[in-house]
Amino acid sequence: MNKAKVESLRDKVDGNELDLSLCNLTEVPVKELAAVPKATFLDLSCNNLTTLSPEFCLLTHLVKVDLSKNQLVSLPEEIGQLYSLQHLDLYNNKLTMLPLSFCQLRCLKWLDLKDNPLELTLAKAAGDCLNEKQCRQCAGRVLLHMKLLQEEADNVRERRLLKEKEQEKKREAKQREREAREREVQKKKKAEEKERKRKEYEAQMAAQAAQEQHKKKKEEKKKRASQNQDKKKASISKPQTRRSVCSRLFSLLLRILLLLIISAAAVVGACRVPELKKQEMCAPVNLYTDEALSWARGLDVVQQVIQKISDLQQ
Repeated sequence: MNKAKVESLRDKVDGNELDLSLCNLTEVPVKELAAVPKATFLDLSCNNLTTLSPEFCLLTHLVKVDLSKNQLVSLPEEIGQLYSLQHLDLYNNKLTMLPLSFCQLRCLKWLDLKDNPLELTLAKAAGDCLNEKQCRQCAGRVLLHMKLLQEEADNVRERRLLKEKEQEKKREAKQREREAREREVQKKKKAEEKERKRKEYEAQMAAQAAQEQHKKKKEEKKKRASQNQDKKKASISKPQTRRSVCSRLFSLLLRILLLLIISAAAVVGACRVPELKKQEMCAPVNLYTDEALSWARGLDVVQQVIQKISDLQQ
């Protein structure tokens, strides 16, 4: 902060009044004014001010401010922070409306808005401000008017907020509904995927069971074929075994019979020899032989055999 400026401002302080009128100011030296809290009455009239910075509203020690005969087109939205302000002169500026926070200047007792292009309802509330009494009445009416505007603005804002909340609720409801639909779709997809996998599993198990059943049937068929083959072999081997035994037995009997025939033939042949024919042991043999030959000669077949034997002997 420029100490020279602060000292210069202090030199201009007369009691509690600081006169900065007719200084060709285009902006208010807020920082320097904040360093002089003693000056509760600030005269800024007859300058070239078009706006007041928001920082001006931090000068809460101000009780009386004269801003008449400037070029102000608006006041800062934070004007309501000047809670100590009692006297405000805005005569001959270019104001059309006041900020809503103006209604917070509860200590304001005097207000002059004469010669400003005010909005119609505000101008009606302000009145003429031709004397002290009218300026006091102006302060009360303007505060009431701004309070009503503030309430209306608050109502509008509340309705807007309520509408925004309702819209937000609707959006949230739609979002929840959309999410519910998405969850339902996902759930359905999962169920379908699960069902598909289940069917695939069942089909796989059925195919595996069919394969095992086919394999089992094939093995059983092979086993039955093997058993039938064994039975067939057994059934074939038994007759063959029987035939083999009978054959061996028949061959043995035939051999024995042949041996007996040969022996008998040998005995008969021996007994037919003249030297032995007269022997005692050959008599019965020759007798039985003659009888057999006599009996056999009556048979055509035997006669043929005897004839062949005889032919062979000759």
